[in-house]
Parts: sequence; C-alpha cells; structure tokens
Amino acid sequence: MIAVPEGRPSSEKHSEAQRRLSYFSDRRDEIVSTIRELVEIESPSDNKAAVDRIAQAVAQKFSQLGGEVRIHQAKDFGNHLQVNFAGKSAQPVLLLGHYDTVYPLGALATMPCRVNDNKLTGPGVLDMKSGIALMLHALAALQDWHKKVDGHGGLPRPVTVLLVSDEEVGSDSSRAITESLAKKAAAVLVLEPSYGFQGAVKTARKGVGEYRVKVTGKASHAGLDFQKGVNAILELSRQIQKISSFTEIKKGVTVSVGIVSGGSRTNVIPAEASAQVDVRIARMKDAAGIDKKMRSLRLFNRKCKLEIIGGINRPPMERTAGVAALYAQAKAIARDLGWKLGEAAVGGGSDGNFTAGLGIPTLDGLGAVGDGAHAPHEHILISELPRRAALLASLIEAV
Repeated sequence: MIAVPEGRPSSEKHSEAQRRLSYFSDRRDEIVSTIRELVEIESPSDNKAAVDRIAQAVAQKFSQLGGEVRIHQAKDFGNHLQVNFAGKSAQPVLLLGHYDTVYPLGALATMPCRVNDNKLTGPGVLDMKSGIALMLHALAALQDWHKKVDGHGGLPRPVTVLLVSDEEVGSDSSRAITESLAKKAAAVLVLEPSYGFQGAVKTARKGVGEYRVKVTGKASHAGLDFQKGVNAILELSRQIQKISSFTEIKKGVTVSVGIVSGGSRTNVIPAEASAQVDVRIARMKDAAGIDKKMRSLRLFNRKCKLEIIGGINRPPMERTAGVAALYAQAKAIARDLGWKLGEAAVGGGSDGNFTAGLGIPTLDGLGAVGDGAHAPHEHILISELPRRAALLASLIEAV
C-alpha cells in the first residue's frame, strides 16, 4: 500500500483507491468488532459516569495509535476528549464527533448490539459510535500505508480528534473547545451519520434555536370565582397561534411548539402556562429576524405577564465555497473508489454547525450508512464500512 503523489494519472489514482478499498474490506470484521465494543459501553448524555467510561476506553484506543490524549474536564456532563497526532504539514485537520447517545442505561436489553445479515444494530451504533470507529481505523491505515513509504509510520498531516460528551443535549459545555480547535484547522471532517442509504454527505444543515414562552395569569376557583381569575393557558394558546405563523417554508424557516404545560387542577383557573419552541433557519441572516419576532410578542390579555427566554444556539451550516470545495474533493475520491457520492441539506444540527459558522471549511455526514438514529431500529449497513473508511482516510490526506 502506497501513498499517491499529486499529479499521478487518474488511472493510477483509481488503482490505488481500489487497493485502499481492498485494505479496509479485508479488515471489515475488525471495524465491526470496534463498533460493537463501543456500542456496548452505554453512554447517555445525562449520565456523567457512563460517558466518562467510554471517554477512557476511546482515549486508550487513540493512545495506542500514538495520539497525545488530553481530557477536558466537565462538571455537569461527561468529559470531552481531544487527541493530537503529529504530522508533516503545519495545519491540522479536525475530526469531530461525540460519544454521548440519547438512550438511557439499560437500552441494550431491548435493542442489543448484534449482526443481522448486513445490519449491525444497537443504541448509538449509527449516531455515532460507528463514526468513532471509522476515525480509529482510518488513522491506523494511514500510519500503515505511510510506514511502507517512508519507514516511519507517521501521518501525512497533523490530525486533531475531538469527541464531546454533550452533543445530543446542545453542546453547552463543549462548544468553546470545538470552536477553539476549529480555528486552528485547515478543515473539519464531521463523522456524524451519512444521509440516506446512498450515503450522501451533508453540505448544509439548518441552524437551531430554542425558546421558552412563559405566561403568568391569576389563579381563582373555576366555579366560585371564575371572573376573578386570569387564564394563563388561554393566553398561551393565542401566543402559540401567533408563533406558528412565523414559519416561512420558502425561506427555510420553521417554528414548532413542541412541549406545552400549565395549570394545576381542573377546578382552578390556571395561573401559569409555558411552551417550548423549536426554531430552524437555513441562513444566518434570518436569525435576527426570527429572534426579533419572538421577542416582539405582545399580550392579548394585558392582565397577564409574558416572558420570552432563549435564542438561536446553533448557527446554520451553509454551503459556502469552502464547504463546496471539500465536497468536490470527497466526490472525486469516491469516484475513484467506485461510487457517486451525493450531497444533502438537512434540517438537523450538529457540532459542524459551529465550525462552519466560523467560516472553517466543514464537511459533515462522513460517518456510517444506516437508518433509525434515535429510534429502536437504529442500525448501520456493514457492507458500506470499507468505502466509508477509505473515503475518510484519503480525505484526511487530500485536504
């Protein structure tokens, strides 16, 4: 296995790509074994001890590859893991992901990690324990290939790996670390799951906002003192109708009220009610507009009080020139590997939103191919693992 110098004919690049694909095909069972090991270390976002366990297990694996491990301590969430690999050029590429999952401890009892024909199932197998395994095997392969070229086994470029513990719950404790490392990187490769069974990468993601709308009224007995009360739920219902009108599908702006609560008993005029609102934006220039609309809400019943809390917490990942250039490189690599790599714009956010929002070239969805993220049928397609690993390894070299 040899590295391909720039300027080689396309046929030679194609031949080398096929050798690399064969390399990972021969090691497919090893990749599956790594994924299974990680999936079976359950790591729900809200359980610091559990997430710290997987952080230690993953840190040991990267350390065995020669990475310099740094643990970023977090008080309320699991610790975050940074691993630095030296390389020949000055500016690193950042491999970004997370090891927290949405599943509670014990989920393995009802959705075990097992092979079923071409599927590997289990909590977090797609989102995104398989992405971590792809990082490990791609870096090991690069070391192996370059050892055969120069005898040293180092990476062709510096690589920084960042795996965080709180991506599924907003990345509050890790965002500053992610942004700091991204600013030093030539590019960011995000190992979140690919899009669809064709394995498209993600070149655009919507930005995400979360708001809480709280209404305070006045309690009274619903039978004896009906007119003395001020119904907070009634006021909130009117606010919800107004909020829902902020959606503009053509602009990529959606506003959805997802959780509503209020009242204490049926025979009490409710004094309090609140709604939690999800906002998605396709373009950063729409953030200020939707925020202004939310904060400009006015009372229908002036006897109530209205409080608006929250804001846009993830900027959109827009398809900038830097993103498009990364996609073009990945598409060319995939072509040599034998398939057409598509791209997708999706509504969900990831930590790639933060890095793209800084203007750093970012390519998302480089992880496994599968379906059912956050659902009982979550799984990956085993047959796709070799070419996802080959794509990642070659892209690390190319950017």
